[in-house]
Amino acid sequence: MSNLDQLCINTIRTLAMDAVEKAKSGHPGMPMGAAPMAYVLWTRFLRHNPRNPRWPNRDRFILSAGHGSMLLYSLLHLTGYDLPLEELKQFRQWGSRTPGHPEYGLTPGVEVTTGPLGSGFATGVGIAMAERYLADRYNRPGFPIIDHYTYAIVSDGDLMEGIASEAASLAGHLRLGKLIYLYDDNQISIEGSTDLAFSEDVAKRFEAYGWHVQRVADGNDIEAIAAAIAAARAEAERPSLIMVRTRIGYGSPNKENSPEAHGAPLGEEEVRRTKAAYGWPEDAQFLVPDEVRAHMGAAVQRGQQWETEWNDLFRRYEEAYPAEAAELKRILSGQLPEGWHERIPTFPAGGSMATRSASGKVLNAIAPVLPELVGGSADLAPSTNTYIQGGGDWVPGDFRGRNIHFGVRENAMGAALNGLSLSGLRPYGGTFLVFSDYMRPTIRLAALMEQPVIYVFTHDSIGVGEDGPTHQPVEHLAALRAIPNLVVFRPADANETAVGWRLALENRKGPFALILTRQNLPVLDPEKARGAERGGYVLAEASSGRPEVILIATGSEVSVALGAREILEKEGIPTRVVSLPSWEIFDRQPKDYRDAVLPPEVTARVAVEAAVPMGWERYVGPRGAVVGLSRFGASAPGKVLFEKFGFTPENVARVAREVLGR
Repeated sequence: MSNLDQLCINTIRTLAMDAVEKAKSGHPGMPMGAAPMAYVLWTRFLRHNPRNPRWPNRDRFILSAGHGSMLLYSLLHLTGYDLPLEELKQFRQWGSRTPGHPEYGLTPGVEVTTGPLGSGFATGVGIAMAERYLADRYNRPGFPIIDHYTYAIVSDGDLMEGIASEAASLAGHLRLGKLIYLYDDNQISIEGSTDLAFSEDVAKRFEAYGWHVQRVADGNDIEAIAAAIAAARAEAERPSLIMVRTRIGYGSPNKENSPEAHGAPLGEEEVRRTKAAYGWPEDAQFLVPDEVRAHMGAAVQRGQQWETEWNDLFRRYEEAYPAEAAELKRILSGQLPEGWHERIPTFPAGGSMATRSASGKVLNAIAPVLPELVGGSADLAPSTNTYIQGGGDWVPGDFRGRNIHFGVRENAMGAALNGLSLSGLRPYGGTFLVFSDYMRPTIRLAALMEQPVIYVFTHDSIGVGEDGPTHQPVEHLAALRAIPNLVVFRPADANETAVGWRLALENRKGPFALILTRQNLPVLDPEKARGAERGGYVLAEASSGRPEVILIATGSEVSVALGAREILEKEGIPTRVVSLPSWEIFDRQPKDYRDAVLPPEVTARVAVEAAVPMGWERYVGPRGAVVGLSRFGASAPGKVLFEKFGFTPENVARVAREVLGR
């Protein structure tokens, strides 16, 4: 190791130490131990342009061990990203671009929001999958337009999380040769040695997954690290795990290789002692020697040259393959093609169809003009209707198809969808609504990163029937609605489902969940169903034009509310029915529209939804009532369960009379 290499590595270490110490919180130990491997990767292998963090053909770097965020912030600052030293000095403070864990969209150069352990690992698999799809679809001989690697630094904690196991299994199966992870094998967790809970043979485990595994015995041996990365790049058929034996808190006289270095500042005196051990000025804070700034800052010139060369290649590609180039540019820009929505089918009123079936018909109608629309299910495509007919499958070595078989790996599927979306595709993933629990952490991250992932959640209520309470979602609508920036859309019929797909694809600032039935539902008038685009609308007006009571429902319960309206109207009670497929979209509407649908003066309201009633008070008010479900379901035919649990027109009409005091 040259003196300059050592100086650069110690600069990364001391910046991390100083920032954590100034903030009086953070994780200094991981950056101190992992700095050499990160330095080698960023200065010798990573192809990126700090002046354009969104250059399409850049290599991606993910700090899956997001608690060591100061490692990434130091690298971004030193290599010339728009992250000045003042931001490092504001680590973990209000309004800074250096939060406690890396956040996509906030800090230039951060590719993925990380922190929940394992999620970065799994999201990287999705990014590598997207690279293969775009390369297989758009590259031509002599024109490797899409040709980049996905790197990550992962930790002991990442590998303990189940999501990493799911994703590693999928990556090995798909033979993602451009996926290279460096494992910060420091063998320390918060509670102490990893031997307390983690004694497996990691190398054999990953070899069994189909990964290429190497070991580097000394985390400070940068030549051995470089050789391992080079060997990983040469392995085209398998993803790579490089196990690098590091020492957490490296150089700290009293806290090296100790859990005390993990999640708390070293303390002023220990920082001084550690700097002395590095041969660093003990009183210097946030010091960046000129030679370090010049050496690592050379990434700017290299990056600009790489992007210039790529732009030249793309111009020649554009001349040789104009149609492919135009399509790729459109996809990467996030724009939908002109007139795409004209392919969305309309379903004639009067028939009967499950909304999951309608969803499948819409998907297959629009897929031919939306090559960016890729996805699949957690081994449930025949039930979720998420298969693109004639679209072909992603199989090891060939990603030209449109259908992804995620296997029974819901959590990894959710993370992979995030990675696909971060790469410019429009991914969707399907499973039963009850299994959204397995995906909740990745759905939350999609919402936090504002990624327009589409979830197709079917078998949406006790209507599932005989499978019983284990498969009947009850609390799941409320749980999903509680996630900020997630749109939940539960359509009442096939035509509202078609509206939902259009809204999902037009939505660019967060994920969208379609909540669909297994059982058939009456098909509504397509003209009226267009009102679903505003989240809620008057589906059936009171005969007098002035309702005494309003019935509000979603999904399969809308038809129940319509039946109750007939009963009440015959009794001389003017009744309005409001279909409210999406609270989030409805709440965004102007107040005058919301008041027109739900007039404040009409306080007699009944909400009908086969789920926990949590949240409905915002729409029914203090005088209203909710026909909901505050218990788990049961095993019986769906129609029987709806009757037993009170989701019938007769019972809804009864509750409406009670609200009216009759």
